[in-house]
Amino acid sequence: MILKKNSEAVCAVVVTYNRKNLLLECLEGLLKQTYPIDAIYLIDNASIDGTQELLFEKGYIKELSPEGINQPWEKTFYIHSTSNNLFAHIPIHYVRMHENTGGSGGFYEGCKRGYERGYNWLWLMDDDVEPLPDGLKNLFFYSNLSKCIHPSRCLPDGKRFQWGDIITKDGKSIPIDNNRFLEDKGKTYMEINTGCFEGMLIHKDVIAKIGFPMKDLFMVGDDTLYGWLASRHTKVIYIKDYCLKKKILPKKTKNTLTEYLLFRNRYYLLKIITGNSNLLKLKYFFHVINKILSRIFKYKSGKLAFAILKGYIDAVKNDFSNNYVKKLLSIKK
Repeated sequence: MILKKNSEAVCAVVVTYNRKNLLLECLEGLLKQTYPIDAIYLIDNASIDGTQELLFEKGYIKELSPEGINQPWEKTFYIHSTSNNLFAHIPIHYVRMHENTGGSGGFYEGCKRGYERGYNWLWLMDDDVEPLPDGLKNLFFYSNLSKCIHPSRCLPDGKRFQWGDIITKDGKSIPIDNNRFLEDKGKTYMEINTGCFEGMLIHKDVIAKIGFPMKDLFMVGDDTLYGWLASRHTKVIYIKDYCLKKKILPKKTKNTLTEYLLFRNRYYLLKIITGNSNLLKLKYFFHVINKILSRIFKYKSGKLAFAILKGYIDAVKNDFSNNYVKKLLSIKK
């Protein structure tokens, strides 16, 4: 059994939406950690696939949220953890959102609530990753070096998932050279300046300085921004050890929602990093025009082209009301 100091209390923050079976695998992985977690914050983004009913059936929650809620509903239950054969009851703070707030809104809620409850570390993850038994143990090995630690993830076939970019001062993205881990056997981590909400372990001291994830981004780039902000206050690192299994690969097909968010949120990120200037606005405008033409002539899609243009216009106007997002989601239904 691993004995922890009070200063090492870890709360896993899991955000879920309509992936009930994958969610169960994620939760089971958390309960089997060889370095035990102390609590789970589960943010259910108003799933409509029977997520909370399945959680009730499996004993993760003991009560369903009331129907017709118009604000987040939170209730704490207790569940057995079998970490290190230690049968302990740990709290699972279940938050049923009144609407789908996207990954950004979910991580905002989870970070805010976990921070305010006083947990020292928050382990952030989507519902489609499965924590490996030694995942948290491997991350905590570096807790004296960094207060924002990222894991390597493996694919279901055991191969390394190639992840991430490093952002330069002028806003360019340079892919992280994951092969450095293979070429240099003695290298166990590398310093980065971005983030990923598929296993980020972040300390409350950093959260106190950078705040919570920006909920109005909805999704796409929210974790990149959060990691960059964290890098202003701690050495952000990416470790060699596999800590989670990634179940779903990024889709190669394009859709209007992702295109809109990508171009809107990317501009916001660049504005934060490089400063809001007319030069940035002009350069990004030509970048957007190029991509719009690509969607029209290469993909034969006026809808994708419009989504990009709309994203750029809203970014320049600093409009994060997400009215267009809600419209797209209603059309999707």
